Amino acid sequence: MKISDVRIRLVNKEDNKLKAVASITIDECFVVHDIKIIEAAEGVFIAMPSRKTNDGDYKDIAHPLNTETRELLKEAILTAYYDELKK
Repeated sequence: MKISDVRIRLVNKEDNKLKAVASITIDECFVVHDIKIIEAAEGVFIAMPSRKTNDGDYKDIAHPLNTETRELLKEAILTAYYDELKK
C-alpha cells in the first residue's frame, strides 16, 4: 500500500481540539476523507471517519485493520499536518 497524496485542511478556531481534517489517496485509486487531527493532553492523534449510531456512540466507517497500517497512515498524515503548519 502506498499513500500517494495527503491533503490537510487546517481548522483555525481557538479552544478547539480539532486542529485539521485530512484526506488521503491510497495507490492513486482510493480516497478516504474526513480523517480528523485532534489535540489531546498526550499530543496530537488521528481519528478515522466515523458516524454516530442510534445509541449515541460513534463507529468508524473506514479504518486500518492492523497496527502497521495505522502507523503508516498516522506518520503520513501528521508529517503533512506539520508541513502545513510551517507554511
